[in-house]
Amino acid sequence: MLDTRWLGRLPYAEALALQESLVARKIADPGTPDTLLLLEHEPVFTIGRTPDRSSLRDVAALPHPLVVTGRGGQATYHGPGQLIGYPILDLKPRGQDLHRYLRALEEMLIALCAQFGVTGTRREGLTGVWVGEKKLASIGIGVRRWISLHGFALNVGGDLAPYRAITPCGIADVEMTSLERETGRVISVEAAATTAAALASAHLGLAAVP
Repeated sequence: MLDTRWLGRLPYAEALALQESLVARKIADPGTPDTLLLLEHEPVFTIGRTPDRSSLRDVAALPHPLVVTGRGGQATYHGPGQLIGYPILDLKPRGQDLHRYLRALEEMLIALCAQFGVTGTRREGLTGVWVGEKKLASIGIGVRRWISLHGFALNVGGDLAPYRAITPCGIADVEMTSLERETGRVISVEAAATTAAALASAHLGLAAVP
């Protein structure tokens, strides 16, 4: 069973605390249902725990707060107009396979994009979802005792300008895009969240590996 929750807009620290609480609960009680948190963040930059911070460029010049967090990967931006998904899943019965899990997240996002008339794709050697050469969604995960946390960020609409203050995901000269930019129409984050919730069980159920 997947418990899917739409939380609206939350500060990053509040959403992280909720993830930590859910992970601790699942570690203590493996029978706790898997959960998918869907939300927006207040404007924030994040980076994984890596000694290489070159993707931040000039930290002092960042227009919004910076949080060093426990996911993998380089710098990214979160803010209004972006759908955030934090799956809290037990990966042990699914083969303890992070590659498989990342591909499942990408497949779900590609299916979500298709619902809005956008053809999302993968790019060889890179994690996330793309429209041609433009990046539409980023993925950065963490795992604790094979319980997942962190997750994905899909640009639905909103201001993409903050990405210009960093090197998004450490990819030089990458252009970021959004569902609204690709379709030329207004799409609410809540509408994208509703679609994600409908797709999640099929894509993130990740049938158990014998």
